[in-house]
Amino acid sequence: MNLFHALSRLTAALAFAVFIGSQLNVCSNGLAASIDVDNVRSSLMLKSEPAGAMTPTAAKAAVAKAPKQLVIAGRIAGSKGMDPFVKGKASFAMLQLPDDHASQPGHNADDCPFCKKRLAKAPMVAVQFVGSDNKELPIDARDLFGVKNGEEVVIRGVASFNAKLALPIIQLQADGIFIRK
Repeated sequence: MNLFHALSRLTAALAFAVFIGSQLNVCSNGLAASIDVDNVRSSLMLKSEPAGAMTPTAAKAAVAKAPKQLVIAGRIAGSKGMDPFVKGKASFAMLQLPDDHASQPGHNADDCPFCKKRLAKAPMVAVQFVGSDNKELPIDARDLFGVKNGEEVVIRGVASFNAKLALPIIQLQADGIFIRK
């Protein structure tokens, strides 16, 4: 009889855990569903490219002492094969664009030793779009903006940099995005 009671309790505990898990999932899906995606998109998508866009390298120098409102241009990409997007969040990683000489016919920035050296030293930008409550928007950036890996974007927001971190990463709390075509 003890084995029967133990199995019954285990089954009840598992059923309860599944129920709670499904309720948490409904709540988080409800949160994303309660956001007016079209309104959020239109408030964040910029109709024209903002002036004064800087590279991540220049942005790092500009925010070395304190956070600052900036415009940063880059390419949505992760370093070393990393997925640049955070699934279900309005966030992505952005890397520095290749130098102007990379636009020459036949030039491949991935094979150019000058481009590779320059890009290897450039900081990554962790872009995060937040709502009025300063919490990360629970909408995948790919769905919200229609962006994909490798696209060139210009992001406006408040940037900060912590030199004590092991990796050079600029945190950018974004309030606008322009997608270059």
